Amino acid sequence: MTFSDIFKSSFLDEVTAFSILDIAIALALAFVVGLFIYFVYRKTYQGVMYASSFGLSLIGLSLITTLVILAVSSNVILSLGMVGALSIVRFRTAIKEPLDIVYLFWAIASGIVFGAGLIPLGVLGSLVIGVVLLIFSNHRVRENPYLLVVNCENDTVEQEMKQLVSGEVKKQMVKSKTVSEKGIELTVEVRLQGQSTEFVNKVAGLPGVSNAVLVSYNGDYMS
Repeated sequence: MTFSDIFKSSFLDEVTAFSILDIAIALALAFVVGLFIYFVYRKTYQGVMYASSFGLSLIGLSLITTLVILAVSSNVILSLGMVGALSIVRFRTAIKEPLDIVYLFWAIASGIVFGAGLIPLGVLGSLVIGVVLLIFSNHRVRENPYLLVVNCENDTVEQEMKQLVSGEVKKQMVKSKTVSEKGIELTVEVRLQGQSTEFVNKVAGLPGVSNAVLVSYNGDYMS
């Protein structure tokens, strides 16, 4: 095989079939939308520990998906081979927050849309998704519940504690109750009135209450 044969190969013919301008526009839009997804993820994150690496992976995922779709759309044989190659890939990283799955699919979907050339759909769809996530996420933050764990001596002290708490919080709901020889351990979900936590001091000062702990609770709940 000579150098002339190499330059006449079908592989180089396929390379010249790409438009550099189209590739640049698709990757640039994917990068901008990836940054937008990263911004929305930072604003709506409600987990325990924020991982910046996951946010950066959303940007990379948008770019990589766009690159794959551009390659697949240029050659039918390549698309079949790509499907077969990706079908054997397995990811073992655990998703700790259910909402993280939404951001992963959002990044992948934006890459697919921009790679296919559907620019208005990708831009408008990403804007709508981002606004919806920001609105509902901020609504959830305002209703952040807490768990109150109290150790009571007997049933009488338990009733006094419940009456005190009911007058100090918006809403209370018993989550668990453990009875033993040492007394009663009660776990109550409460909604605070503003951000005041002074009622915990009052609960701890009741006769027969040995311990009172208030902790933040980030789980899902029904209103």
